[in-house]
Amino acid sequence: MNKVILMGRLTRDPEVRYSQGENSTAIARYSLAVDRRFKRPGEADADFINCVSFGKSAEFAEKYFKQGTKIAVTGRIQTGSYTNKDGQKVYTTDVVVEEQEFAESKGSSNNESGYQQTQRPTPSQAVGDGFMNIPDGLDEELPFS
Repeated sequence: MNKVILMGRLTRDPEVRYSQGENSTAIARYSLAVDRRFKRPGEADADFINCVSFGKSAEFAEKYFKQGTKIAVTGRIQTGSYTNKDGQKVYTTDVVVEEQEFAESKGSSNNESGYQQTQRPTPSQAVGDGFMNIPDGLDEELPFS
């Protein structure tokens, strides 16, 4: 089984092209910065994963996705290769998108870079988002944190 689920932020606006021929199809390429859950000193904080979507999904990405937008993607990994203009073989790995959707509300990413600053969720968000509701001031003193 080849199934991928990702959540991250777009590193740039999607690049959209259209296939040639009678029935041209939109093809969107974008890269997601996916935070690493665990990190060793000196390692990167995120992985940058290339994604490609086709048809209506690509048109949606072109219209609504912008750099910094947090999205969730499901799809499959596809590898390939090509020979560049210098005659060198280049290997590729992409996630072919099957489903894509926003992972936060438009108002959540309100600063200029589009990245949301980390904030403590309100009690209603905590319950709805699956966070444990910890009263203010206790979260740093809990023995199981």
